[in-house]
Amino acid sequence: MAETVLTNTGLDRFLELVGGAPEHRGPAFARAAEAVLGLLALRGADRGTGVPEPTPELTRQLLLEDLPAFVYVPPGELALYPAVLGALAARFDGSCVERIAAVVAETAPDFERAMHDPGNLTWHRWYASLLRTCGADLADPEDVRRRLAALDGAPLPDGARRADLMGRTALADVLLTEALTRAYVRDAEEPPPVGPLLTDHAVATGIGRVATALRDRWTAAGLAEQLAGPYAHYAPGPDAFPHLVLADALLDEHLDHHGDPAVPVPPPPAIERGSAETDADTLLAAVEELAEEEFEPYGGEAPHLLYVVYQRGCSAESVARKAAEYEDWTVDPALEDLPVPVPDGAPGAYAVPPVPELVRLLGTPGLDEADRARLKGPARDLAAVLDRLAATGLVFRTGDAFGLTPRGAGAVRYLLGVRGVAAPDAAEAAAWPATVLVAAAGGWPAPVAARVLADRLHARVDTAHAWTELLDALGTVHAGTSEAAATRGLFAVLDTTTAPPEALRAALRDPVLGAYALRALEERGEEADPIQVPTSARALHVLDELPAKKGPLESRRAAFDAAAAAWPGGSAALVRAMAEADRHEAERVLGPLGIALP
Repeated sequence: MAETVLTNTGLDRFLELVGGAPEHRGPAFARAAEAVLGLLALRGADRGTGVPEPTPELTRQLLLEDLPAFVYVPPGELALYPAVLGALAARFDGSCVERIAAVVAETAPDFERAMHDPGNLTWHRWYASLLRTCGADLADPEDVRRRLAALDGAPLPDGARRADLMGRTALADVLLTEALTRAYVRDAEEPPPVGPLLTDHAVATGIGRVATALRDRWTAAGLAEQLAGPYAHYAPGPDAFPHLVLADALLDEHLDHHGDPAVPVPPPPAIERGSAETDADTLLAAVEELAEEEFEPYGGEAPHLLYVVYQRGCSAESVARKAAEYEDWTVDPALEDLPVPVPDGAPGAYAVPPVPELVRLLGTPGLDEADRARLKGPARDLAAVLDRLAATGLVFRTGDAFGLTPRGAGAVRYLLGVRGVAAPDAAEAAAWPATVLVAAAGGWPAPVAARVLADRLHARVDTAHAWTELLDALGTVHAGTSEAAATRGLFAVLDTTTAPPEALRAALRDPVLGAYALRALEERGEEADPIQVPTSARALHVLDELPAKKGPLESRRAAFDAAAAAWPGGSAALVRAMAEADRHEAERVLGPLGIALP
């Protein structure tokens, strides 16, 4: 069936037409031609001339979507697929050759990347690769069966998870089945002169069987049957991953926070590498139990609690502070991300912290014992939810502090990763280019950003070059946007006492960070030339030092007036310099003071 499942693709005619050239001979070229012509025909390419006519759109889809989803290409044979497209385009008019050649050249890097990307692997493509490495004849179903039997377990490719391969395989199955169904309906509605792609007999056996035959032809003979039968444990399906329900809930949390899975969450300081899938299943069981009525009103908040603690870089959170948020108490935003000390030990029963500690946690002066008593019930209810999560060994609650254990951090990172959320570990984040790390760190809690930026510098032995890269990024990432102020504000979390003085002196001329560098050098007692600092950098430093939100307007205006009095040219010159350097932040800070920008 695999030999004839797609009829009238023009394969024999095409191989006959191009067979004269040495590079067009051999089974590898024929295999590439069969896949290319078959996929183009499935996607609706015009077969009026006897062979499918490639178009720029179909060529792009073939190279970037279909081949990476359905076809295993042995090492050294990747170039044959663009070559088939070129030879096929040559069967048509000259403009077709030029158009297809342009698309092939444009997509060549992305095509190669897509074919080697572990994220695009299906079980069938992976096992075909593995079996070929083991010496299997991929055209011989009996040899494929023997080689599968000889495998010691089911290894995974580097950079891939079982859930990744399962999800990609399920998607590829759907896409191939849809393409086959559409092709059959299309040919039935408008019978092509060259004949249908799928015979009535083939379709009568079931579209699923047709798809299986194609998968075998494009990967390894008999592989699909083996992975659906005796070796199904090598290629588990969705039923083996119940925790993906929790992964979806965490993805929703991330999208609520950031709107885009590509926005990275901060790395935990430590991850214990256990069985992430097993731990994720354990968390799911606890989350499902917490959804029962007995854990109201906060049992349904378990995914949120897991996410927000991870989003804090896995630094501990306060039960009382979180309960206060749920009860709509006022919590100082400046305190929301501050880590909570974890005591060495605490009684098992939860107790709300004393009033002075509550004031410190919430940033709300004037709290008394009556307020503490009002928070007791909600905080104890929340602690009960956290204690159920803590029973998994993946979450802890010690006194008022709760968070993820290192193994729990690994489980949550795994769950985020399988749904495409950017969740680096500490080593990965430290290896990022400075611009990438700075762009991410601007949205992280300050203590977490400080840790991760320091890790990047330490990984490069705190060299002047490493510091210069980081300082350059602080001054250029998000420049001209509303996020520029938060980005340059990361300078404040750096431990500049460890910075080589030459790096700070070089930054004096930076139009954004020059005044920051000057302040750092002066605080260290180092020699520095303030004349080198540009006006824009001095204006930004003054702007960032002004109280933007806190305090009565009168005192905030007084702070501006004091700065303007010391500025050459007075307030008008200062406002103009601020607006030119960062108009977004100038409007945010000066607007409430009644100061209009030029």
